[in-house]
Amino acid sequence: MPAKRVILELGAGNDLHGGDYTKAALRAVQDALHHSSLSMLRALKVDPKTMLVDVTIGVQQPEKVEAERIRASLPHGQVTVRVVKGGLDVMNPEQDDPAVMATAAIAVRLELP
Repeated sequence: MPAKRVILELGAGNDLHGGDYTKAALRAVQDALHHSSLSMLRALKVDPKTMLVDVTIGVQQPEKVEAERIRASLPHGQVTVRVVKGGLDVMNPEQDDPAVMATAAIAVRLELP
């Protein structure tokens, strides 16, 4: 039976100086995690290790995100990370120092009867 999505959390993060897309993405993931509680899993006696965790990161330059660092930042589950074009770069017209904004969507799927 296919796993069903039971949780969807969204977050946003930024790196104001330095143009670090991974830092902005990590902050977006942490923002999403801080909006979440796994109390449902405890109530259903689901082992958090069995969760299927799908992370989607949106940034303007997806190739600059270290997806493995994103995956390693998630505390539970079998994590997959997909990085797509999205987010926002806000350029400073006087310097080559963009403010990078990332978005994150974290979906948790469970095998349910």
